[in-house]
Amino acid sequence: MTQIEKLLQANKDYARTFKHGKLLMPPARNLAILACMDARLTVEDFLGLQTGDAHIIRNAGGIATNDAIRSLIISHELLGTKEFLVINHTDCGMLTFKDKDLQTKLRDKYNADARKVTFHAFDDLADNVKQQVKRIRTTPFIPEDIPVHGFVYHVENGSLEKIV
Repeated sequence: MTQIEKLLQANKDYARTFKHGKLLMPPARNLAILACMDARLTVEDFLGLQTGDAHIIRNAGGIATNDAIRSLIISHELLGTKEFLVINHTDCGMLTFKDKDLQTKLRDKYNADARKVTFHAFDDLADNVKQQVKRIRTTPFIPEDIPVHGFVYHVENGSLEKIV
C-alpha cells in the first residue's frame, strides 16, 4: 500500500466517526499560534488544545513571514483571536544551514537563480523567537495591546521555555 493509499484509508476511518462538523469558525480559545513545521511538534498535544481551540500557522522555523503575519491579521480582525504565541524548538533544521549556501546549492542543482528566495535560516534560537515576536508586535495592522508570547519547545523532553 502506498503512502497516499494509507492516508486515504485513514481518512475514511476518521470520517466514519467525525464529530467536529458543528464547530464554529472562530477559535474557541481566541488563540493564534505560529510554530515550526517540524513533524515532532504536536502543538495541540503539548499545549492541551482540542480541535477548534486555536489557529495554528506553521512554516519552517516558525518565522513571522509576510504570509504568516497575513494569517495573524485575518485571525484577529475577522475571527476574533486575542492572543498570539510564537513557538520555535530545539534541534531545529533552520539552525543547520545558511540561506546563501542553500541558494547556491539550488542554483547549481537547477541552473536557476535562487537569490530571491529567502529561507530565514538562523543561528540563535532564543534570538530568533525574539525577532519573530518583534516582527508581529511592530506590524501596523495588529493592535499593540494583543499579547504576543515567545517560547522554545524542547523536543528532548516536551517542555516549553518562555523566551518573551
